[in-house]
Amino acid sequence: MADVLAYAEGCFTGSPGDQVGVELEFLVHDVSDPALTVPIARTTGALGGLTLPGKSVITYEPGGQVELSAPPGPLPAAVAALQEDVDRVRSALAAAGLTLGRSGLDGHRRPLRQLHTPRYDAMAACLGEPYGALMMCSTASIQVNLDFGADPFTRWRRAHLFGPALVAAFANSPGPVPWFGSWLSGRQAVWLALDPSRTAPVGAAHRAAGESGGQGHPAAAWADYLQTAKLMLVRETDGSCRQTAERHRFRDFRQAAGRPPTLDDLAYHATTLFPPVRPRGFMEIRYLDALGPVEWPVAVAVSYALIVDDDAAAAAAADASAVAGQWAEAARCGLAAPAFRQAAVAAFRAAADALPRWGAPPSLIDQVTDYAVRFVEPGRSPAADLLLETR
Repeated sequence: MADVLAYAEGCFTGSPGDQVGVELEFLVHDVSDPALTVPIARTTGALGGLTLPGKSVITYEPGGQVELSAPPGPLPAAVAALQEDVDRVRSALAAAGLTLGRSGLDGHRRPLRQLHTPRYDAMAACLGEPYGALMMCSTASIQVNLDFGADPFTRWRRAHLFGPALVAAFANSPGPVPWFGSWLSGRQAVWLALDPSRTAPVGAAHRAAGESGGQGHPAAAWADYLQTAKLMLVRETDGSCRQTAERHRFRDFRQAAGRPPTLDDLAYHATTLFPPVRPRGFMEIRYLDALGPVEWPVAVAVSYALIVDDDAAAAAAADASAVAGQWAEAARCGLAAPAFRQAAVAAFRAAADALPRWGAPPSLIDQVTDYAVRFVEPGRSPAADLLLETR
């Protein structure tokens, strides 16, 4: 346990600044018919050799989703550089008759896995049907990576405190999801249906399972999470991956693998865990639905301001506390629930006030304000627009 705790403590160090990095996932559709399957070879053919001025890296998710991973930087520069890269990708895809999706959940096609690697094969087997396939092949998100700053645990707590309000404000993946009914964030419904030992908020998984742990220091809670999460797979010396028995947790690694775990085994195990906020020497905020190629900067800017700016956090904390921990309700009802609307209104006002202090240009602040007027103040999550389009 001491080695696991030392590793967990290291996950909260290493990024004392205020930089932000962003990873954008997009579904890809045929312009003529969004219900058509787009072979991943068609997408890679359109984007192969593309030079991105912002230095984003293009990768692909198992269902053929495109992901752009941008290098970290100050908020204004990071957003501007990534937007230029997104525009380049959009243009290249348009020339091939393709377009980036605007939703966090594919409502047009059944999940179809197009990438087959040992990791993805083991993941599919571990997560099961139908939700494992939906998560891997039919979802898209905005991931905001933030430095921990001088006080990592304050930013960690803020990321969780404001999480449900942000989920509601950016809910953009209307269901229906199998056996769940209609949710405004069907993507979150999918995640909530998966193995809670690897998807619940750090600390919450253990309480839900009736186990001890996860109540105190964030690093100790993360160490406990690592130990008690189910072991998805074991990597062999030849590079292959072997799925383990469902009952095995990481603390059972010796029994599952026939050898004691190494630090590399622990670090790889951590990459198979997907809590809403994950520490990796910086902080990954993983709970935001994809918004499409135009609106995504709003989610990045608001999240950044609430977590990094002390005054913004203080101004919005009371209303956020009223819905803290209500991840499922946020995903189901979005801003239609009055308490979530109130929390989001306070959050957006605080963020808009804070953004000039971090050098945000007027264009970005205007985007945040326009989004608030269009969605937050009336109590409408963006999923409402998607639902209107399908009627």
